[in-house]
Amino acid sequence: MTDLAIVTLILIVANVLFSYQGFKNRLFFEGYKFEVDSILINKDRIRLISAGFLHGSWTHLVLNMVGLYLFGRLLEYDMGGFNLLLIYVAGLIGGNMLSLYIHRQHGDYSAVGASGAVSGLVFAVIALMPGVEIGLILLPIFIPGWIFGLLYILYTIYGIKSQSDNIGHEAHLGGALAGMIAAVIMQPEALTNNFLTIFILVVPTLIFLYLIVNKPHILLIPGWSPKFSSPPKKRKTHLRVEYKAGERKSDDQGELDRILEKINQTGMNSLTAEEKRKLDDYSK
Repeated sequence: MTDLAIVTLILIVANVLFSYQGFKNRLFFEGYKFEVDSILINKDRIRLISAGFLHGSWTHLVLNMVGLYLFGRLLEYDMGGFNLLLIYVAGLIGGNMLSLYIHRQHGDYSAVGASGAVSGLVFAVIALMPGVEIGLILLPIFIPGWIFGLLYILYTIYGIKSQSDNIGHEAHLGGALAGMIAAVIMQPEALTNNFLTIFILVVPTLIFLYLIVNKPHILLIPGWSPKFSSPPKKRKTHLRVEYKAGERKSDDQGELDRILEKINQTGMNSLTAEEKRKLDDYSK
């Protein structure tokens, strides 16, 4: 343990240098950002990590680095630099993996930022340090960590479902869960010392993950925009199916559920022409 928090500072410097290069060089930015088709089709998996060191603006970078500095130092003082690095990487990859799963049918979806990794650090602190209080940016207000964590998770779930802003909520949720799990594996006594907090944070997250795996139609949403990409790409519209109880016959609902499950299992291209026609009819 060191008062200088060397690993935290190294991570900050790496983010600043990598992001600055992306600000200057658009080809560099495009070559290392998170992009679904590049990862799944071109097997360019380095983007799962490199995207976490790119940012879309100086404001985006500074906000993430403030979080990294505050929570990274706490963990480095408590666990050492190596364990901090492991939690950071777990949050980074975990966040991008959840984004990849949710947007696997959206080939041109893109995102950048260290938010998933920083979320992992925040939730590692909440899991390992009972009684921790977290302050709100620019406000002299502190709230218990478990309340902050629960509100944060509920907000990210709402953000994933609504897609009403330009924030990569998927990476935040995946990073938070991965960082917390990594921290508990490193210090399993946290399950005894802080069980209730961990339970309160993990349960709604796991319920939501279960739903998006087994009820994929809850995530069929209108178009999205690339997260923190500047300048933004032209928006592309993806499939949306709106279904309200009582508006369609039960056999229509069964057919719709079957088609959606087929999409979830084998992708949009596996549908027959007739199934695509029916899906188009339902979406109207």
